[in-house]
Amino acid sequence: MSISITFKDNIFSLDKLNLPTRYYYFHEQKQNYIKLLSIGEGIFPKDKIRTDIKLQNSDVVFTTESATKVYSSTKEFGISKISINLQNSNLEYINDELILYKDAKFLQLIKLKSDEDSTFFYSDILSHGRSYENFDFSLMGVKNSFSFSDTLEYLEKYQVIGDELKAYQSRHNSPKSIFAKIYVKTNDNEYFLASLAKNKIHSFSYTSNRKMLISVVSDMNMSSLKKQILNIWKIYRICIDKQEFNLGKQ
Repeated sequence: MSISITFKDNIFSLDKLNLPTRYYYFHEQKQNYIKLLSIGEGIFPKDKIRTDIKLQNSDVVFTTESATKVYSSTKEFGISKISINLQNSNLEYINDELILYKDAKFLQLIKLKSDEDSTFFYSDILSHGRSYENFDFSLMGVKNSFSFSDTLEYLEKYQVIGDELKAYQSRHNSPKSIFAKIYVKTNDNEYFLASLAKNKIHSFSYTSNRKMLISVVSDMNMSSLKKQILNIWKIYRICIDKQEFNLGKQ
């Protein structure tokens, strides 16, 4: 299951599509916009979902059509691999929540390569599971890398066990059980941080070479967490001199 998409000079090209992966392409408010979705119930053990995105002199917003559901497994992992290549472009990728079912095993691999002139906003959400579950998944493994001009800027590689998240939540006695991670690169990161501070948002930190910013935000319910993300995204668009954009998912 895979999809490969190219935009060159803002012209869309579908290079590869294997069902059940699907997409919707819109050009609204003078903005290229792609919704990604998968036919069926979600990601099962042994499923491998691959998404390849190449942008050259282009500006595109991506989002998912709905939550990504990962089903239970006794042994095998469901895998999502996302590869992004940016050349003089802007990418905005806003994911819906990831729902890991009881005993689920999941691997997420993101590789983003960019030149110095490109910008991006990328967000992920991890929920606590279905409404009657509380981090009952078995294991989630993550390897995300971000490189600029072939130089690695940021690498995160970790494993999360559901029981460990439960224990963390219990120790801190926190009602906030939904988490989002946001990765940002602008052409003026200091200005973006200052704009966030004016809106009383102080959750972002620099990577080691100060070329990109990372944030973790949490909340008690999904709707308010998504409002936080969309508010930060709105500020991002203002900072790169773009108008507010409606994803059409409210």
